Amino acid sequence: MKTQTLKTTNAILLILLFSLVLTQALFANDNMQDVRYKTVEIEGLDIFYREAGNPDKPTILLLHGFPTSSHMFRDLIPQLADQYHLVAPDYPGYGYSSMPDVDEFEYSFDNVANIVDKFIDKIGLKSYSLYLMDYGAPIGFRIATKHPERVEGLIIQNGNAYVEGIDNNFWEPIQAYWKDRKAVNQGLDNDWWKNVKKAYNNPNMTNDDALRFLTSEGATRWQYTNGVRNVEAISPDTWDHVQPLLDRKGNQEIQLQMFYSYGTNPPLYPEWQAYLREHQPPTLIVWGKNDEIFPSAGAHPYKRDLKVVDFHLLDTGHFALEEDSQVIAEHIRRFLTSEYIASN
Repeated sequence: MKTQTLKTTNAILLILLFSLVLTQALFANDNMQDVRYKTVEIEGLDIFYREAGNPDKPTILLLHGFPTSSHMFRDLIPQLADQYHLVAPDYPGYGYSSMPDVDEFEYSFDNVANIVDKFIDKIGLKSYSLYLMDYGAPIGFRIATKHPERVEGLIIQNGNAYVEGIDNNFWEPIQAYWKDRKAVNQGLDNDWWKNVKKAYNNPNMTNDDALRFLTSEGATRWQYTNGVRNVEAISPDTWDHVQPLLDRKGNQEIQLQMFYSYGTNPPLYPEWQAYLREHQPPTLIVWGKNDEIFPSAGAHPYKRDLKVVDFHLLDTGHFALEEDSQVIAEHIRRFLTSEYIASN
């Protein structure tokens, strides 16, 4: 009788122990899916980043655009954290990362890519898929061409690597600015920019003054709402988060320096395109087709250099995640679990 009672007690204890271990495992897994907000020091700078998911699972490195930060991925990250490890850093001068003055730090795409590359090494990422959006494209392609063996796939969302993508009215005065930072009224008479001159009541603006408009609240709001299906679906939390960061003392000069540095990207397009042709990274394109900054003319050329590309034009604007984060998450999940990814 005592033996039977002991066996029963032991069985109950084993069940309780198993339940405890299972509960802890599930709790730990839930915690992994929660977004963590971290900071790491790179070359004396505090680089802020968002992280979620189990590091043992496939990693997606999310590289943001202008004028935002890792904040743009706030809705996407939780949707994928059950299956992937997600990391989204803020560049120097953006979001919650350090913002040294322009005379204290080289604000260039080469140097920002160098910081991101060192960030990748510092947190120990060995392989990853790259999510490239806006500024994230020239930063990410610099990293991909330096470390092609690390790249498991590309997710490209309104991120340009072809001259067709910047052959439009928006880029005309910026391209003139690359040639001469003291340019006056160069490229500002097209249908896009003449409205800016009219708003400022200045028919003969310098290109520098015109580009400063892109750091204004009106321009920020426009970037988020232009081309969307439903303006009422776009939360004002977006520009209310971004604009105070743009309005910090010295940040406007940082943005002008980055506009100027963007001129170093088109000469590298042939190198990036050669990388695509040679390495054929599995690529998902999810592009807001109503974007006036990087229109869909910049999306189609990828099909010239990639033998297989999962291509989707979405009926939304520049910040496609604001309106279509669920759609994009579903595309990413399907794409990264496809046979094509598995075979690479």
